Amino acid sequence: MARTLRVLTRLMGWACVAIGLYHVALGNAAIPGAGSAGATVDSWGRFMGSSFVGYGLAWLWAARQRPIPAQAVRWLAGVFLLGGAGRLLSLAVDGRPHWFQLVLTVPELGLPPVFFWLAAAEERELRDAAPAGAEPA
Repeated sequence: MARTLRVLTRLMGWACVAIGLYHVALGNAAIPGAGSAGATVDSWGRFMGSSFVGYGLAWLWAARQRPIPAQAVRWLAGVFLLGGAGRLLSLAVDGRPHWFQLVLTVPELGLPPVFFWLAAAEERELRDAAPAGAEPA
Protein backbone atom coordinates (compact mmCIF):
# COMPACT_ATOMS: atom_id res chain seq x y z
CA MET A 1 0.00 0.00 0.00
CA ALA A 2 2.80 2.41 0.86
CA ARG A 3 4.31 2.13 -2.63
CA THR A 4 0.95 2.66 -4.32
CA LEU A 5 0.25 5.69 -2.14
CA ARG A 6 3.70 7.12 -2.87
CA VAL A 7 3.38 6.61 -6.64
CA LEU A 8 -0.11 8.12 -6.81
CA THR A 9 0.88 11.02 -4.57
CA ARG A 10 3.88 11.80 -6.79
CA LEU A 11 1.80 11.48 -9.93
CA MET A 12 -0.84 13.81 -8.50
CA GLY A 13 1.85 16.33 -7.54
CA TRP A 14 3.57 16.40 -10.92
CA ALA A 15 0.24 16.53 -12.77
CA CYS A 16 -0.90 19.51 -10.72
CA VAL A 17 2.42 21.33 -11.20
CA ALA A 18 2.31 20.74 -14.96
CA ILE A 19 -1.34 21.81 -15.27
CA GLY A 20 -0.73 24.88 -13.14
CA LEU A 21 2.30 25.96 -15.20
CA TYR A 22 0.27 25.42 -18.38
CA HIS A 23 -2.39 27.81 -17.08
CA VAL A 24 0.18 30.40 -15.95
CA ALA A 25 1.85 30.30 -19.36
CA LEU A 26 -1.26 30.28 -21.57
CA GLY A 27 -3.92 32.14 -19.57
CA ASN A 28 -7.31 32.03 -21.31
CA ALA A 29 -5.92 29.79 -24.05
CA ALA A 30 -5.55 27.04 -21.43
CA ILE A 31 -9.27 27.10 -20.58
CA PRO A 32 -11.53 25.43 -23.14
CA GLY A 33 -14.13 27.93 -24.32
CA ALA A 34 -12.55 30.92 -22.54
CA GLY A 35 -10.38 32.26 -25.37
CA SER A 36 -12.33 35.51 -25.66
CA ALA A 37 -13.22 35.89 -21.98
CA GLY A 38 -11.04 38.97 -21.51
CA ALA A 39 -8.34 40.24 -19.21
CA THR A 40 -10.18 39.63 -15.93
CA VAL A 41 -10.66 35.92 -16.58
CA ASP A 42 -7.10 35.69 -17.95
CA SER A 43 -5.71 37.27 -14.78
CA TRP A 44 -7.82 34.97 -12.60
CA GLY A 45 -6.82 31.88 -14.59
CA ARG A 46 -3.10 32.65 -14.35
CA PHE A 47 -3.41 33.32 -10.61
CA MET A 48 -5.29 30.06 -10.09
CA GLY A 49 -2.66 28.29 -12.20
CA SER A 50 0.07 29.47 -9.86
CA SER A 51 -2.03 28.33 -6.89
CA PHE A 52 -2.38 24.92 -8.55
CA VAL A 53 1.42 24.76 -8.87
CA GLY A 54 1.62 25.32 -5.10
CA TYR A 55 -1.00 22.65 -4.53
CA GLY A 56 1.03 20.23 -6.66
CA LEU A 57 4.17 21.06 -4.70
CA ALA A 58 2.30 20.20 -1.49
CA TRP A 59 1.50 16.75 -2.97
CA LEU A 60 5.18 16.33 -3.89
CA TRP A 61 6.23 17.35 -0.38
CA ALA A 62 3.90 14.69 1.06
CA ALA A 63 5.29 12.07 -1.33
CA ARG A 64 8.85 12.76 -0.09
CA GLN A 65 8.02 12.09 3.57
CA ARG A 66 8.76 8.74 5.18
CA PRO A 67 6.13 7.60 5.98
CA ILE A 68 3.75 9.65 3.87
CA PRO A 69 1.64 11.71 6.28
CA ALA A 70 -1.86 10.28 5.96
CA GLN A 71 -3.43 13.42 7.42
CA ALA A 72 -1.79 15.60 4.76
CA VAL A 73 -2.97 13.22 2.03
CA ARG A 74 -6.52 13.41 3.39
CA TRP A 75 -6.44 17.22 3.41
CA LEU A 76 -5.02 17.44 -0.10
CA ALA A 77 -7.50 14.88 -1.42
CA GLY A 78 -10.29 16.78 0.33
CA VAL A 79 -9.33 19.95 -1.52
CA PHE A 80 -9.42 18.03 -4.80
CA LEU A 81 -12.85 16.64 -3.90
CA LEU A 82 -14.04 20.17 -3.10
CA GLY A 83 -12.97 21.20 -6.61
CA GLY A 84 -15.10 18.41 -8.08
CA ALA A 85 -18.02 19.44 -5.88
CA GLY A 86 -17.57 23.00 -7.17
CA ARG A 87 -17.85 21.71 -10.73
CA LEU A 88 -21.09 19.91 -9.84
CA LEU A 89 -22.44 23.08 -8.25
CA SER A 90 -21.55 25.05 -11.37
CA LEU A 91 -23.27 22.42 -13.51
CA ALA A 92 -26.42 22.72 -11.38
CA VAL A 93 -26.41 26.54 -11.30
CA ASP A 94 -25.12 27.49 -14.76
CA GLY A 95 -25.59 24.38 -16.90
CA ARG A 96 -23.22 22.29 -18.98
CA PRO A 97 -19.71 23.64 -19.48
CA HIS A 98 -17.29 22.65 -22.22
CA TRP A 99 -17.20 18.83 -22.49
CA PHE A 100 -13.61 18.68 -21.21
CA GLN A 101 -14.67 20.29 -17.93
CA LEU A 102 -17.13 17.42 -17.46
CA VAL A 103 -14.35 14.91 -18.12
CA LEU A 104 -12.21 16.56 -15.42
CA THR A 105 -15.00 16.06 -12.90
CA VAL A 106 -14.54 12.28 -13.02
CA PRO A 107 -11.03 12.15 -11.46
CA GLU A 108 -11.87 15.07 -9.16
CA LEU A 109 -14.69 13.03 -7.63
CA GLY A 110 -13.19 9.56 -8.13
CA LEU A 111 -9.61 9.93 -6.92
CA PRO A 112 -10.18 11.39 -3.43
CA PRO A 113 -11.89 8.24 -2.10
CA VAL A 114 -8.91 6.23 -3.39
CA PHE A 115 -6.51 8.53 -1.54
CA PHE A 116 -8.66 8.39 1.63
CA TRP A 117 -8.62 4.59 1.46
CA LEU A 118 -4.87 4.36 0.80
CA ALA A 119 -4.07 6.82 3.61
CA ALA A 120 -6.17 4.80 6.06
CA ALA A 121 -4.53 1.55 4.92
CA GLU A 122 -1.08 3.10 5.34
CA GLU A 123 -1.95 4.23 8.86
CA ARG A 124 -3.17 0.72 9.74
CA GLU A 125 0.02 -0.84 8.34
CA LEU A 126 2.17 1.52 10.39
CA ARG A 127 0.15 0.92 13.53
CA ASP A 128 0.27 -2.86 13.08
CA ALA A 129 4.01 -2.81 12.39
CA ALA A 130 4.84 -0.66 15.43
CA PRO A 131 6.32 -2.48 18.43
CA ALA A 132 3.96 -2.90 21.37
CA GLY A 133 3.79 0.29 23.44
CA ALA A 134 5.45 2.43 20.76
CA GLU A 135 3.96 5.71 19.59
CA PRO A 136 2.62 5.50 16.01
CA ALA A 137 4.41 7.73 13.50
